[in-house]
Amino acid sequence: MTEPDWDDLKLFLHVALTGGLSGASERTGISAPTIGRRMLALERATGRTLFVRSQRGYRLAPDGEVLLAHVQAMQTSAEKIADWRGQAFTLPIVSIGADAWLSGVIADETPSLRGATDPFRLCCQMRHAGIDFTYRETDIGLMREPPQTGNLALRKAVPVAHAVYSAKNSSRTPLPWVSLGTQSAHSPADRWAFEHHEADIMTWANSPDLLLRLIRAGNGRGVLPCFVGDADPELERDGPILEGLTYTLWIVANDDDRHRPEIRLGMDRLAAMFRRLADRMAGRTG
Repeated sequence: MTEPDWDDLKLFLHVALTGGLSGASERTGISAPTIGRRMLALERATGRTLFVRSQRGYRLAPDGEVLLAHVQAMQTSAEKIADWRGQAFTLPIVSIGADAWLSGVIADETPSLRGATDPFRLCCQMRHAGIDFTYRETDIGLMREPPQTGNLALRKAVPVAHAVYSAKNSSRTPLPWVSLGTQSAHSPADRWAFEHHEADIMTWANSPDLLLRLIRAGNGRGVLPCFVGDADPELERDGPILEGLTYTLWIVANDDDRHRPEIRLGMDRLAAMFRRLADRMAGRTG
């Protein structure tokens, strides 16, 4: 005994609901004789008599009533699966990964990265420890250095500068240092205070957001990206730009993905955004 075919079960549903072959034929575009043969094949496959046939049409036999209930349940489940699958493919997702500081810029600039009618969804990812494109952790990454391996599409963006900042009108003299803890430091800027002023660090944090808050609260001075420190009205620079910490930002994506319209559009808009913010990113405040 062969397994019933799902296409035949769907035809059975049409025959059962319309009460005959002609009605099912009108619904499906399949000829009545073909449907009749397939209903006979379905009865052989199930080993059950499904219809009481007469000149007035096809009336369901008791086993046909049972099968109808099962097929209707299957149809409902199939429709739910189709809806679920459709939701996944309604709009593609573009994920943008960056360190904690740059992720804040992305969040602030989302209106320039995705318009209300753009056919994609946007996922902002904070990856302060770095991005591994081998496992496609993100679609588009903002990186301090271009990866040396992998089939990747690279775009050079803008210089990113750093400086020392402290709270305005701080009364503490001498001013101690605030830093990220060594286990949370993933970039040269994160490690700079420990490498140059470890003995003077009185407070440290395990996240960039907390570091900013500690500096703002007057706990001491610390290293921040200029685009963060210069934008905070409660902070001021405590010295010149630390030239050794300036790096060139790269926009990176898997080369296979850059041909996707939404990825290409995302990279184009990121490049345009950074061109607009170039002075801010480079610490040029004049």
